[in-house]
Amino acid sequence: MPPLKALRAFEAAARTCSFTRAAEELNVTQTAVSHQVKVLEDWIGFRLFRRLNNALVLTEKGELYLPTVREAFDRLRESTERLKGIDADTVLTISALPNFALRWLMPRLPRFQARYPAMRIKLLTAPRALEALYDEIDVAIRLDGEAAHLQFEPLFRASMFPVMHPALRDEEGLRMPADLRRFKLLHVLNSLSDWRIWLTAAGVKRADVEDGPKFDSYALAAEAACHRWGVAMAWGPFVEEDLLRGRLIAPFDLKIPRERAWCLVYPKNVRKQKVELFRDWIHEESRAVPDGVGGATPFNLD
Repeated sequence: MPPLKALRAFEAAARTCSFTRAAEELNVTQTAVSHQVKVLEDWIGFRLFRRLNNALVLTEKGELYLPTVREAFDRLRESTERLKGIDADTVLTISALPNFALRWLMPRLPRFQARYPAMRIKLLTAPRALEALYDEIDVAIRLDGEAAHLQFEPLFRASMFPVMHPALRDEEGLRMPADLRRFKLLHVLNSLSDWRIWLTAAGVKRADVEDGPKFDSYALAAEAACHRWGVAMAWGPFVEEDLLRGRLIAPFDLKIPRERAWCLVYPKNVRKQKVELFRDWIHEESRAVPDGVGGATPFNLD
């Protein structure tokens, strides 16, 4: 059998594409990781990595070896958890960003729990790298991307449009997009161009879109709009519940579609029943909203 410590160093370095990040994860030095990989290469008889333009790249044999090593560690981890009295198959750990978790996933999760009452759900919204899918989390929900060892399955695309409290529209007499120049516009810090994009598409010129309160999430901006603070830019279907309840209205029909899709992300070549159950359920939920309602365009995997 190859040395276990050397296998662990190889798996971490291959997953992170970096001796430095692997060292941080394993709480050892970069030199120690490099040494362990060299030990494994000497033991196995061929190189697993090559350096290309200051990047760490798997060799062809390294790419063939990695899935087997990764699957072996996953089986070891789950078997150990069972021996310690933890039923790994009933704890589902989900990672989702705050806006998605609060505005889309949370209202629906009770239905998943009702279908699988024995499943214990752990929902995490703190930012986590997708590498954590092999250690800390089972599934993640992110905007589409690409990684050799991860499966990205699209759920839906969202559309952007303004929302506001219905009383605010009636009090201020909003009739056309140009009237928004008289309103307080609410902004999201990492998407400060949203208002300019929408107003330009609506044909509104010379609008002051720099002023107004700024928030670090769409969920906070939408909640501020619910309290009549101003007009927020929202991504459907994350305000679907507020629209249905009348807490918010979308005063105009114009919606700007997002090119990127929200996706379910999980490791390739690792089959877990709890992940498959959640996968089937969340795709069912994403198709349940008719096309266009709340600004969502669902995908059909069939």
